[in-house]
Amino acid sequence: MSNQNVKLKISNMKKVYKNGDGVDNINIDVFEGEFLTMLGPSGCGKSTILRTLGGFLDIDGGDIEIDGQSVKDLPPEQRPTAMVFQSYNLWPHMTVFDNLAFGLKIRKVPKDVIKEEITKALKLVCMEGFDRKYPGQLSGGQQQRVAIARALLLKPSVLLLDEPFSALDAKIRSQMREELKKIQEDLNITVVFVTHDQTEAMALSHRIVVMNKGKVEQIGTPTEIYDTPATKYVASFIGEMNFFENGDGTTTAVRPEDIVVEKDGEGGDIEGHIRTIMILGHYVEVNIQVGDNVVKTYLSRSVADILKIKDKVSLSFHKKCVYSA
Repeated sequence: MSNQNVKLKISNMKKVYKNGDGVDNINIDVFEGEFLTMLGPSGCGKSTILRTLGGFLDIDGGDIEIDGQSVKDLPPEQRPTAMVFQSYNLWPHMTVFDNLAFGLKIRKVPKDVIKEEITKALKLVCMEGFDRKYPGQLSGGQQQRVAIARALLLKPSVLLLDEPFSALDAKIRSQMREELKKIQEDLNITVVFVTHDQTEAMALSHRIVVMNKGKVEQIGTPTEIYDTPATKYVASFIGEMNFFENGDGTTTAVRPEDIVVEKDGEGGDIEGHIRTIMILGHYVEVNIQVGDNVVKTYLSRSVADILKIKDKVSLSFHKKCVYSA
C-alpha cells in the first residue's frame, strides 16, 4: 500500500482523560483504499483514536489530516468521515428509506438523486426491497447493513467502524465480515476498523495496528503480525503461542503449528509425553507435558494417527521468535 497516496495522517496525536487513561504519541499513515484495523483488548485506546478521527473527541496534542487538510478543529458533521457504531443508531420512528435519506436531505441533495443513491446503497448491502420497513422489523444484521449503507451514502473520504459486528451472533458476524470486505474492495474505500477480535482483524485487514495501554505495539500486515510479532505482548495477543523461559532471561515463542513432534524421538529441542489428543476437523491438537508446562501443538491427521496418550515424544521448533527480558 505504501506506494499509494496517504489518505489519513495521524501525527503525534494525544488524548488523555481526567483519570490519566487515553493515548499518546500516535503516528499512523492510512493509505487510499486501505482497510486498516485497530486491534487490542478493551481499554487499550483503539476506540478513543477512532472517536478523535470522527470528531467526537477533541485531541490534546498533535494533528489529524485527511486528504492533506487538518480536521482536528472541525466538528463531526464537517469532517469527510462517516462512522458506524456497534449500536446501529437508526431512528426507530423512521423507515429505512428515511433513515438513509436524512443525511442527504441535510446536504440539500435533490429528491430524485436521493432515491437513486438509496436504491444503489441498499443493493450494495443486499437489502433491496427493505426501504419501507422500520428498524424494529429488522434483525440485528439487517440493521447493521442499513447503518453501513447510511454511512456509505455520505461518500466519506474515510469510513470509521467501531466494533460494528460485536452484537451479532457468530454466523451472521462471519457473513457480514465477508460482505464488508467485498464492499470495501469494490468501492476501494479507505476504512479504519476497530475490533478486539483477532480473527476479524486477520480476515479483513490490509494492515493491523496492535494497541496496548494507549500505545502502538506494532503496525504490519496480518502476515507480518502473525509470523514476526515485534514484542512478547503481540506474540501473546495474536493467535496461539507457546512460551519457553530461557536461562538467560530471554523468552522463546513458538506457534503450535511450527512444532515438529516425533514419537520416541531424541535430539529435538525438548522432550515430553503426550497429555491429550483432540481431533478438530482437518487437524489435531496434541498437548504435550514438558516438565511443569503444557505445550500445545497442531498436527496433521496423518501424523497424529500414530500417536497415543502417554507416548514419549521429542519436539523440534520449525520456526521461533526470541524476546529479551
